[in-house]
Amino acid sequence: MKSPQRAVLTALAISSLFLTASQSIAQKPVSTEVVQHKDYFYAEIAKAPEKARAKRNPLESDRDAVAAGSNLFQQHCAECHGESADGGRKGPSLRVQEIQGATPGALFWLLTNGVVRRGMPVWSKLPEPQRWQLVTYLKSLGVRSPDAK
Repeated sequence: MKSPQRAVLTALAISSLFLTASQSIAQKPVSTEVVQHKDYFYAEIAKAPEKARAKRNPLESDRDAVAAGSNLFQQHCAECHGESADGGRKGPSLRVQEIQGATPGALFWLLTNGVVRRGMPVWSKLPEPQRWQLVTYLKSLGVRSPDAK
């Protein structure tokens, strides 16, 4: 066999292996054990750049922003994070110190960029004021102790 043909066949074989591995990984169900491992999920908030963390929430003192953010949360986030943001089958609690102690700018950055490899979508297409409303709502929740539900 000629060398160019061998190279093409090798490339096809490798591509096929990657495709098979990707399909296998994609079909595995999300383990609830992984969802409960908080460090796995909350580490992403620390990746927010300093410039993003320093951003101030322009709606921080807007009382209407909490109600609007609650509505947005129910529409876009509750399916994964639970009705009260205490965590769900797909997403972790947002009422923990790691999230509640984060700056509004870091939360805004996380909403904007998502955590795609962990299953959280990118929300950059949601208008900026709505993302700030979500941040305002999340910060209004406070930390919930593990035994309180």
